[in-house]
Amino acid sequence: MFEATAFAMGPVPQNGGTPGGTDMLMQFLPLILMFVIFWFLLIRPQQKRTKAHKQMLGELKRGDRVQTGSGLIGRIVEIDDEQLLLECGNSRLRMSRGAVAGLLADGKGDKMDRSGRSGKSGKTEKADKAAAASDRDAGDDNAAEADKAPAEEKPQNA
Repeated sequence: MFEATAFAMGPVPQNGGTPGGTDMLMQFLPLILMFVIFWFLLIRPQQKRTKAHKQMLGELKRGDRVQTGSGLIGRIVEIDDEQLLLECGNSRLRMSRGAVAGLLADGKGDKMDRSGRSGKSGKTEKADKAAAASDRDAGDDNAAEADKAPAEEKPQNA
């Protein structure tokens, strides 16, 4: 009856004492290897990303184009230690400095075309303003023609 329990406990050390240090190391070796793998695959890269994000937040300045964690894209108008004022189109939003997820390259991601899609490529602000002005002028010409048309038609009463 006690023999089964004795065999289950493992071999008895040769010296008659407690198990040696190498046996303990061999037992913990898989756990140590798992920790090392987790360190290099998960913990270390996350620490690098966090450090780079903190550095980026420290280097923010007026005029930078940024994207927030919620996806808003805009230009920094005001900035202090804790908060910043972000200009998104015609709106200005005050938000925490930590809400900035990343810095955008100049001229990318902050323009909206008339259909509401972002990322208009290849056009400058001057070209956009010229196109808008020509659309307004064409609209004015059409409106003027529409105003003249009823005036030219005279009712014919006999």
